[in-house]
Amino acid sequence: MSGYFLYHSIGTFPGKAEAMATALSDFAALWSAEDDGQWPAALAARQRFIDSWERLIEAPHGTLTTAENVTAALYSLVGGLPADRLAGKRLLVAGDCFPSLHFLLAGLAERFGFTLDTVPLRPGESWVRDDDFLARWQEDVGLALLTFVTSTASHRCDVARLAAHGRKMGSLVGVDVTQGIGAVPFSVAATPVDFVVSTSLKWLCGASGAGILQVAPDLLGACRPELRGWFSQENPFSWDLDRFAYASDARRFDHGTPAVLASIASQPGLDWVARTGIETIAAQNRAMVDKIIGRALDNGWAVRSPLDARERGGSVMLGLPQQANPAAVVACLRAKKLHCDARGPTLRLSPGPVTHDDTIDKLLSALQELIGWRQQRAS
Repeated sequence: MSGYFLYHSIGTFPGKAEAMATALSDFAALWSAEDDGQWPAALAARQRFIDSWERLIEAPHGTLTTAENVTAALYSLVGGLPADRLAGKRLLVAGDCFPSLHFLLAGLAERFGFTLDTVPLRPGESWVRDDDFLARWQEDVGLALLTFVTSTASHRCDVARLAAHGRKMGSLVGVDVTQGIGAVPFSVAATPVDFVVSTSLKWLCGASGAGILQVAPDLLGACRPELRGWFSQENPFSWDLDRFAYASDARRFDHGTPAVLASIASQPGLDWVARTGIETIAAQNRAMVDKIIGRALDNGWAVRSPLDARERGGSVMLGLPQQANPAAVVACLRAKKLHCDARGPTLRLSPGPVTHDDTIDKLLSALQELIGWRQQRAS
């Protein structure tokens, strides 16, 4: 029985080790062959990864490419925008966005001439409300970066509502889908935005380094990425130093020789999610999370995630009582083969396809021993 509750960190699926080992072993044989087939096969494998992602989020063909991580993807996008899209304007983010992206944008603000405006959490709350984000979003916002699902509360924003407002304001709208994709559906066909960034590491059960950048067709053609190289061209093998021209599609966001290993290692996870179906994965996850939330409420524990599944990703966060030592709680659970983590006093729990139903009860019983329940605290 698996007590794995770490899908917000690294996702897994039944048979992952064997599937990844086979994919990497096949690549090792291909890459070590003493012939001229290595690059054609490697680039075809990378394209399969790109195609899988395009199908996953229903993106138009040719609008998506690889990136090492979401930070690199966002940097490439910002560096490729026409200067007038950001200069003299605000770039709007939420206070519960992934910190790496905020660090990046704070460092780029002066250079690109925008003001980074961070919408704060209300005192005592665990996520930024959509209403508060909208209240700060006026016509001087050049770009708004949305976090589909937060890593600290599993709050799922209403992308459709926010993106519709962004169109009225004339703003670019980007979405970081890292913590939600694979656990809840997301489609750029159903909910058009200007760009999407993500990794394949979490609910898609891939490897680190397998990030993506997807850019809407009408924005794509206007971008001139400053991070560019021989693979940014329509024909990478054109070595005329005075006649560089960007590729017509998302390849313009490529640069030097592309990395392929992370894409190959992540393909088994993407294939497994596609075969299983996100709705099936989401339904199983929702049942387990609802059980955790129900017991938490019965016990008087602080739930730091939305109670409504429509406003939540695949994780649930619990607030540990003041007297609890988060590191000690995580260590005690680990000793019982219940694997989770904590960010400060917030315990993060993300059950997924390999998490056994019986271990939900085991986890809840262990937490009752560690942090008590309402009747004990009242006495």
